[in-house]
Amino acid sequence: MIAQILSTMLPVFVIAGCGALYGRYRTPDIQGLNILNMELFVPMLVFAVLADQQAPLQEYAQLALAATVVVLGSGIVLYPLAKVLKLNLKTFLPPMMFNNSGNMGIPLLVLAFGDAALPAAVVLFIVEMLLHFSVGLYMLDPHTSIVQRLKLPIVFASIAGLAVNLGGVPLPEWLLETLNMLGGVCIPLMLFALGVRMLDIDFSDWKLGMLGAIACPASGLILAWPMIALLDLPGLQVAALWVFAALPPAVLNYMVAEQYRQEPHKVASLVLLSNLGSLVVIPIVLGLVFAQGYV
Repeated sequence: MIAQILSTMLPVFVIAGCGALYGRYRTPDIQGLNILNMELFVPMLVFAVLADQQAPLQEYAQLALAATVVVLGSGIVLYPLAKVLKLNLKTFLPPMMFNNSGNMGIPLLVLAFGDAALPAAVVLFIVEMLLHFSVGLYMLDPHTSIVQRLKLPIVFASIAGLAVNLGGVPLPEWLLETLNMLGGVCIPLMLFALGVRMLDIDFSDWKLGMLGAIACPASGLILAWPMIALLDLPGLQVAALWVFAALPPAVLNYMVAEQYRQEPHKVASLVLLSNLGSLVVIPIVLGLVFAQGYV
């Protein structure tokens, strides 16, 4: 079991470490890379996985429901805590709700459970992203246009991929292979960018960051447990949901907070210290998942 955990986590750490090392001595345009990733490579991967006829998406409906409960429920569960501690709700709750299902989630699930976990990883990522760009942006600015929120390449890729899959439209093998090759770029690039971002850790709000490092995975796991008990999920999807629930906040929370001027320094501490905390949390969750024999 220890060997399984190490074989899963070491590539994540090494690639992210390469990003941190490169970023330490160079000044890469991470914002440009992230835009390229989110507008080209990630949509390619999403479309390829969703359009693939070998991935019957009807089997992932309950997983998508469980992920929705985990994301939205985290905000509800942690709302009283934020009120008691007199935290700014717009600063604290979004990072607790919208986790790192892209940069960390997709590569982690694939490394942990093999290529068979890729459809589940992509479904979880899509659920988190769509909720982030709808509910999440509404939380920060209720006046943002719905059309503006949905004008994203990943949204179009998701709709197109679902239409192709559910409509039974066959795609030529060469096209799927091309899309998979382009989409495959996004996974290591996500980890590399995450490593570079780790250099920006601000310890001035370390108490808030430590609170987030505990509250984010705790709320997700608390909500995942009843969903797993209630829903008839296959073992691989149960394993994916446990890992998804334990993921730290997405780096995108910081970018959005910066854009909306919502205390970006505090959000940076929440995001980056929680991601550091995941170095402890994720191996524990993986150990429990492997011990239970879900996969």
